[in-house]
Amino acid sequence: MTFDVTAFDVTLADVQAAAARIAGKVRRTPTYYSAGLSARLGVETWVKVESLQLGGSFKVRGCYNKLMGLSDAELARGVVTVSGGNHAIAVSLVARAVGTRALVLMPKATPALNIRLTEEAGGQVELCEDSVAAFAKAEDYAAQGMTNVHSYDDPAIIAGHGTLGLELAADAGGRLDHVFISIGGGGFSAGVGTALKGLDPAVRLHGVETEGATTMTQALAAGEPVAIRPTSIARTLGAPFATKRTMAAARQFLEEIIVVPDAEAVRELVWVLQNGRVLLEPAAACVVAAALARKDSFRPGERVCLVLCGSNVALEDIEGWRKSFGV
Repeated sequence: MTFDVTAFDVTLADVQAAAARIAGKVRRTPTYYSAGLSARLGVETWVKVESLQLGGSFKVRGCYNKLMGLSDAELARGVVTVSGGNHAIAVSLVARAVGTRALVLMPKATPALNIRLTEEAGGQVELCEDSVAAFAKAEDYAAQGMTNVHSYDDPAIIAGHGTLGLELAADAGGRLDHVFISIGGGGFSAGVGTALKGLDPAVRLHGVETEGATTMTQALAAGEPVAIRPTSIARTLGAPFATKRTMAAARQFLEEIIVVPDAEAVRELVWVLQNGRVLLEPAAACVVAAALARKDSFRPGERVCLVLCGSNVALEDIEGWRKSFGV
């Protein structure tokens, strides 16, 4: 089955408009050269440390762009969202900042840390049986007048996330040949792809998933969204399905999708923490493992960037994973 890539509806101009809208609301996170990763990969390697973003991930970018575009009447009725991870925290932070209420529907299996961080950010948490039940309930709340802020299938969210790509292109000090970026539901890579490919069509984007969270890989193989029950420890990559919009973006912007084992994501999480002094969640550390898997394909003189997307992880989980995987 072929898929019509023209279904993707976010442009470079949309991302540039989002950057103007959210300017001063989010951090311009560091982009810097990594001597350690350059030595390991054999080419000049840069990192975009989005793990230092407000709320611990890139998600506030899209949330600010979305919520700042709502009317006073919409803000008065509040927003609802489905998330067990970084989007939940970001929606809650941004809703409080713009003066609206955030109702966050979470699967019962959501880690305690994520529930606590969401509530501390100002969100009202309601637990549901699973993601499917949560998405259904969000539709009910939307029918009652709340604005449903989808975590990745929303042009405003995608355009906001794309602002990271504008920063990366401006701050990396020259041409980038390869960029490695994590994929959950596909909204983040869609936005960053819009920006980077819009500015330089020659840049090659490599999507990264972990085993047990292959939402986009399965969707593209089937030619349509496929519901999955994620099993990866990289919980923030565990979107229950891709969408036609994010599939279209993946087909348009990505060279490939690399799938790495959880154990490798944990190994690189530990390496980055010890050598780069940066805390990452497995959903971010997996891009380091993916780049290492492709190091033999890099040519002399090429420049690589790894997007380190988030840092919301419990230290006790890291300890448990290290024991489990022998890292």
